[in-house]
Amino acid sequence: MSEARLSLQDRWAPENRCFGCGPANEGGLRIKSFPDEASGDVVCSWKPERQHEAFEGVLNGGIIGALFDCHCNWAAVHQMITTNRLERAPCTVTAEFHVYLKRPTPSREKVLLRARVVESSADRATVDGELIAGGKVTATCRGVFVAVREGHPAYHRW
Repeated sequence: MSEARLSLQDRWAPENRCFGCGPANEGGLRIKSFPDEASGDVVCSWKPERQHEAFEGVLNGGIIGALFDCHCNWAAVHQMITTNRLERAPCTVTAEFHVYLKRPTPSREKVLLRARVVESSADRATVDGELIAGGKVTATCRGVFVAVREGHPAYHRW
């Protein structure tokens, strides 16, 4: 597959074992985030499985939080790579994160995640996200993600 069609995770962190976004975590959610040049957003289509349910037919809120945390983190990474013209992805962590559950999220169909950087500097980005299922926004979030420096436990995680 061409580098342009690789997800951000597969391109920049193929050995990452993160539960939400790590390509190397076979038991994780393994989301795949892609820049959408037309909208400027970072998007992800993901299909829940039964083990991701809170109860019959409804996605668990903690899983929704994990989806947002990872997907929005990668939107921040993409912004930093693009803006700073980096040759490798900065290791980032979540500094602040708020999830707003608007309505039950159906678990029997694919969901769409959208994330957009609304404020950024060289090593920090504030990202708004939304989760869409069945054509409706079921949850939103806002998070602040920061690039860490050498000495931080997450520095070499990619």
